[in-house]
Amino acid sequence: MINFVLQGHTYAMDVQTAIQIFFPNKHYYNVEEMPKEGVSVKSVLTESRAEAYFYQNGELKAEGFAKRKENADEKEIKHIVKEAVFKALYSFTGYMPKWGMITGVRPAKTASELSQEGYSDSKILEYFENRFYVSHQKALLALNVSKAEREILLTNSPLDVSLYIGIPFCPTRCLYCSFTSYPIDKYSKKADEYINKLAEELTFVSNKIKGRRLRSVYIGGGTPTSLNDGQFAKLMENVSEIFDLENIDEFTVEAGRPDTITKAKLEAMKKAGVNRISVNPQTMNQKTLDIIGRRHSVEDIKKAFYMAKEEGFKNINMDIILGLPQESAADVENTMREIAKLAPESLTVHTLAVKRASRLKENIFSYDLTAAEEMENMINISSYYAGKMGLAPYYMYRQKAMIGNFENVGYCKKGMESLYNVEIMEEKQSIIATGAGGATKLYNPDKNQLVRVFNVKSVDDYLSRFDEMIERKETALSSNKW
Repeated sequence: MINFVLQGHTYAMDVQTAIQIFFPNKHYYNVEEMPKEGVSVKSVLTESRAEAYFYQNGELKAEGFAKRKENADEKEIKHIVKEAVFKALYSFTGYMPKWGMITGVRPAKTASELSQEGYSDSKILEYFENRFYVSHQKALLALNVSKAEREILLTNSPLDVSLYIGIPFCPTRCLYCSFTSYPIDKYSKKADEYINKLAEELTFVSNKIKGRRLRSVYIGGGTPTSLNDGQFAKLMENVSEIFDLENIDEFTVEAGRPDTITKAKLEAMKKAGVNRISVNPQTMNQKTLDIIGRRHSVEDIKKAFYMAKEEGFKNINMDIILGLPQESAADVENTMREIAKLAPESLTVHTLAVKRASRLKENIFSYDLTAAEEMENMINISSYYAGKMGLAPYYMYRQKAMIGNFENVGYCKKGMESLYNVEIMEEKQSIIATGAGGATKLYNPDKNQLVRVFNVKSVDDYLSRFDEMIERKETALSSNKW
C-alpha cells in the first residue's frame, strides 16, 4: 500500500502513474494527511516548480523537483508534477527505468507523429531521452518501429477497412489472462447459437461496407480454435461466403493454444484463405506451462507447429511471455533456443502484465514475480534470438502494470508484418469489431479522429441483446464521417 498527498494541485492520476513506474501492483490511496507509518509520497505544486517528497514511516528519504515554465499549459504542468515524483523515486531506488517517465501504450505512434511534424530522427531521439528520460536503446526501438509501421500505413487507402471477429471461448483460463473468455466445455451448446448470431452481424457489416476494400481480417479471442471441428468449419465457411476475400492482403486466425489445433481446423482455414496463423507456446518450459494452467506439453507445441507447416502455412507467429511465475533468464533462453529450432516467420514477445481481472492478480502473493533487472535480461535474450532468426521489430505496444514498465514487441521476417497489428496500434484505419467484447474503431482521416462503438462483453448478453448491438453499429456506420 502506498499513500500520496497532493498540495497545490489535483493531479492525482499523474502522481499515481509516476509511483506505479517504480512500485507496480500495489494499492494506491490519495489521502488528506501524511501517514506516520508505511510508504508515502507528497506532491507539491508552487508558482515556480513541482516538488515531490518520499517518506518511509514518516521519515523523509528522497526528494525531487521540476521547474515550472512561465505560462505553462495544463499538459506541461501535469508533466512536471509527474517528473518531480519520478525524480524523487529514482533518487530513492537508484533504478532508472528504461522507458523513463513514459507510461503511454504507443511510444512508436508518438515517434510517428513527431516525424510528421517535421522532427528529424536525432530530434525524435532527443525528445524521448531528454524530456522523458528514456534510454537511448528504447528511444531507438520506438523510432525504428515507427519507421516499419509507416511503410505499411503509406499503403493505406481512405476507404480501406479491417475486420475483427471475436470468439470468446477457451479450453481453460490461463493464470495471467484477463480477457473476457468462457470455458468451451460449459458453453459448448451456446457456441452454435453464438456462431449463428455472429454470422448475422457479419452479414450486416458486409452490407454496410460495400464500396470499401476489406484489407485484413483477424479472428481472435479467447481461442477461436477451442470450437470443435464442425463449429470451426462453419465459422470459416461463413466468413468466406459473407465477404469478398479475393483482394484481401491478410487473413489471420489466432489459433493460439496448440492443444486446440487439429488437422481439420487447419484444412478449414486453408480452404477459407487464411494466410497467417498464431501457434502460441508462451513458454517452452513444461514446469511453467503447468503453473500457468496450460493443458498441453512442449511436445504438443512442436507437433502443432509442424502440422501447420505441412498444411502449407507460410506465415506462422508464435507468442511468448517474459516474466511468467518462477521463470528465470535461463528458462527464457531455453524457450528462445527451442523456438529458434522451429524458425517461425513471426515472433511476438510480451512482458507479463499483472491485470486486475486475472487469477495472478487475485493470488499475487502466491507467486514470485520477476525483478525489473532480470526482466531486462530476459528482453535482451529474446531480442538477441529474434535477430539471430532474421526477425526485426515492426510493431510495439505497452500496457499498464507491466513488470519493469517494459514493452511488447512484434518481430518478423521482412514482408511478413501483420497489417492488422500495425493498424490496431497506429489507429489510422477503420476496424470493425464483431462478436462479444468487440470494440469498433471508425477512423475519420480528415479530422484524424476515432469513433468507438462497443459490443457487450458477455456471451449471454451478446445473444440476448443482439438487436441492440446491430442498432449501435447501424447508427455509427450510417454516418459518412468515416
